[in-house]
Amino acid sequence: MSELTGLTAVITGAGSGIGLSTAQSFAAAGARVFGLDLNEGAMRGVAEWIPCDIGSTDSVIKAFVALSSEMTVLDILVNNAAIGAVGTVEDATDEEWAQVLNVNVAGIARVSKAALPMLRASNAASIVNTCSVAATVGLPKRAIYSASKGAGQSLTLAMAADLIHEGIRVNCVNPGTADTPWVARLLDLANDPVAERNALEQRQPNGRLVTSVEVANAIRFLASPNQRSITATVLAVDGGMNGLRVPSL
Repeated sequence: MSELTGLTAVITGAGSGIGLSTAQSFAAAGARVFGLDLNEGAMRGVAEWIPCDIGSTDSVIKAFVALSSEMTVLDILVNNAAIGAVGTVEDATDEEWAQVLNVNVAGIARVSKAALPMLRASNAASIVNTCSVAATVGLPKRAIYSASKGAGQSLTLAMAADLIHEGIRVNCVNPGTADTPWVARLLDLANDPVAERNALEQRQPNGRLVTSVEVANAIRFLASPNQRSITATVLAVDGGMNGLRVPSL
């Protein structure tokens, strides 16, 4: 049998990018996958779509009511959905701070809260949060986003402490700049998209963007019931960006 055969998983932001790659990886490993997203995106045939805005408590509750009609046990929750923000603290508005922190931090909390009753029924319960290298490395013009991802990493560790005695593992991945639709949209806004992409690639010690499949593989590793002793772990998938100080390629 495959690694995740017989397990159920919920992935937020499963319609594209890292979330979609994770859904594909989980499904290939035998899991039944539900994708929570504003839109179905490309998850059809891979995950069962449940419309959900993780920035809204009412929407999350509604989504889990729908999920409860499909299952009573949840084995894996991947808190992947997030929004970005570009700019310094001088550029940021109160509205942007509220929006990004509501989705990227409170969103993890409200989805996890809704999922916990079903996770407690599992013998292999695992939560994996998608954070970012921005949590540990200072990046220019990413003030709000970096703050939200730093909070997400800290929240991961706090959740792991609260849930360890219930047998629920909580970990996170910290991707470097990944080749996702969100990054593609940022590049499209640049004056010179080719030069901007080259700068992003050279910022990472291995000289290229991280792929969504690489991040998905790391999420699957942390989520797997084969890793029952791994909790409160922050796994960097960043081409060496956090730990290395080497000349550019």
